[in-house]
Amino acid sequence: MRFVSANLLALFLLCTCSCVLYVWSRLEDRLGRQKRGFHGAGALFAYSKSADLSARTFRALLTVPAAQKSHHYNRIDSHNSSNTKEKPANIVKRNYHTHVTKMTSNKRDALRFSEIIEDGIFWSQRLDDHLPVGFSEEHARTWRQRARGNLVVSLESGCGRVSNQLATFSDGSKACVRYGINADQIQGETLSYYLANLLGITNIPPIILSRLDVDGEQWGSVRQRVDGLQWSAGAIVSLTEWVANLTGVVTPAPLRQESRGLHPLLPELENKTIAGLLELVQWTDLIIFDYLTANFDRLVSNLFSLQWDARVMERDTSNLLRTPSGDLVFIDNEAGLVHGYRVLDMWERYHSTVLSSVCLFRKATAQHIIDLHRSRDTRMRLLELYRDREPLATELGFLSDEHARTLQNRIDRLYKHILNCKDKYSQL
Repeated sequence: MRFVSANLLALFLLCTCSCVLYVWSRLEDRLGRQKRGFHGAGALFAYSKSADLSARTFRALLTVPAAQKSHHYNRIDSHNSSNTKEKPANIVKRNYHTHVTKMTSNKRDALRFSEIIEDGIFWSQRLDDHLPVGFSEEHARTWRQRARGNLVVSLESGCGRVSNQLATFSDGSKACVRYGINADQIQGETLSYYLANLLGITNIPPIILSRLDVDGEQWGSVRQRVDGLQWSAGAIVSLTEWVANLTGVVTPAPLRQESRGLHPLLPELENKTIAGLLELVQWTDLIIFDYLTANFDRLVSNLFSLQWDARVMERDTSNLLRTPSGDLVFIDNEAGLVHGYRVLDMWERYHSTVLSSVCLFRKATAQHIIDLHRSRDTRMRLLELYRDREPLATELGFLSDEHARTLQNRIDRLYKHILNCKDKYSQL
């Protein structure tokens, strides 16, 4: 009997110990999970999810050129909607580059570095020889003579803002008529054109000035339309050659905010088609031109807009178009020189940022800058060219002394920038 009682007591104690150990282990487990829940599991999930997705997304975007990010998003969406497995990033990237090669295969002769760059910072003569002619002086002279001699037979919308009109001449040709709110706009448009002539840049359509004499022969046929537009009789307007079949132009990748700029060591240059390289050549002329004129209404305005529109560089650049043959056409330059100089304090840091992104130049354009820096007579040369080719130059007026000094100062700064680029890449 005593033996049985002892065994029962031992069994009771064993069961009691087992229960205590079980309860303690469950309590410890619960306490441990609660602790991890407050300080570990939740925070770890939030961190790992955020870090993983952000890292993956960031790296995925780096594999796709900025101009095509929207297309990349569309491909991902289409994969998701069809429940198909998303392609690895390297496959998406390879397909994209194949697409670009096919699009630009019309001039796909690969060039070696030595065939692209000369003397460290200049586009090669071979590329310059392939450069589109643009609006040659012979073409401009012929157009100016014809435009001054033809009658305006109609005015209609089609040249941007309502105050601009598309004019049709009696011979069927057309021109964009700019009626400025003030003389600054007409002066800026006209003097920017002649400065481009002075620099040997042929991307701007020819321009003439005309007086709105509705009692005269040239404007008499559209008198009613002029009255309806509330244009002042006797005002001086500009007429710019109208060019058909133009398309928009997106800022090239080397000149966007995420790039390190367009410089001689850029590895992508050797992968460019000739057509792609020729477009970059024209962009470098555009940046020089816009810097000198302080024209903020093109690439600089896009740079400014980045603070609220991160994808502005992926859309067409304002006031820049392309012909079917590959010429870039710099249109609507009314913000240049006069008005651009008046508001220079507001925009100068953006102008400087754009200029600093480029260390490649056309040799002929750079030589004009060097000559104008050394002679320090930019004002005189521009005035002589303007008066020689435009009969109404005296009536419209010219740059003020202050603005003429500003132009010469910008010539001098651009000259120093070219020298700095030369020093930096002189080993090439």
